[in-house]
Amino acid sequence: MELWYEIVGILPFSWAQADGLLFMKNAFLAILVITPLFGLLSTMVVTNRMSFFSDALGHSAFTGMAIGTLAGAFAPTPCAVVFAVVFSLLFTLVQHKAHLSSDTVIGVFSSTAVALGIFIATLGGQSFTKFNALLIGDVLSVAPAEIGLLFLILVGVVIFWLISLNKILLSGVHPALADSRGTHVMIYEALFAIAIALVVTLSMSWVGLMVINSMLVLPGAAARNIAHNMRQYHLLSVLGALAAGIAGIITSFEIGASAGATITLYLAVFFAISFLFRKK
Repeated sequence: MELWYEIVGILPFSWAQADGLLFMKNAFLAILVITPLFGLLSTMVVTNRMSFFSDALGHSAFTGMAIGTLAGAFAPTPCAVVFAVVFSLLFTLVQHKAHLSSDTVIGVFSSTAVALGIFIATLGGQSFTKFNALLIGDVLSVAPAEIGLLFLILVGVVIFWLISLNKILLSGVHPALADSRGTHVMIYEALFAIAIALVVTLSMSWVGLMVINSMLVLPGAAARNIAHNMRQYHLLSVLGALAAGIAGIITSFEIGASAGATITLYLAVFFAISFLFRKK
């Protein structure tokens, strides 16, 4: 981290200087790691029409946090990760086995996760207020170890993308054709769902449950408006998410607003501009 503190000291901000705020430097590094992840995953969320699925995963992560707190776990995050991964795998299995539309299956899982989370959080007359921080998020509370874990996930997702991009795209656009060509569609969908589950769960306490789904939808939706091919689509989504993240964290610190909400608003502006130029 010392090397990072020296590098960020080049920036013309008071918090970036040698005697500046370490928590802000950590938050800035976290944004540089997490936003490319959101941008990359967003392309497949939009292509596969899974925006409601990512929202449902956020609800399942909240339920996992509630379970961890109820069990007296020192760190409820591992419980949330396990619950979200199991949730994503069950969803993938049910979607393939049941003769129901995706939005119906998502609705069933999402409503169940929300109800279970609220039930556990308020069991025995407990106050729900201790979970309010998860709704808004606080990126300034991020620890270096959490950044390192997300960086490993970023590397893993990038490698997975480079190796399996064509199969992932074909599975999303035309599952029957992908299956006829020997692609195990269910396996790729399960791996993609696990990747979203991990990112959503680990970043939920920073970004905030109320806006995390927007960060998984807006970068890809904006890039799709103006991209002419798949390379541009992925590149614009990642760069748009990264630019919004950097602008959002700096703006939120200067004006004292929520970082997750500020980043989301910048992404909304990115989408609005791309929408205006979509035909050109």
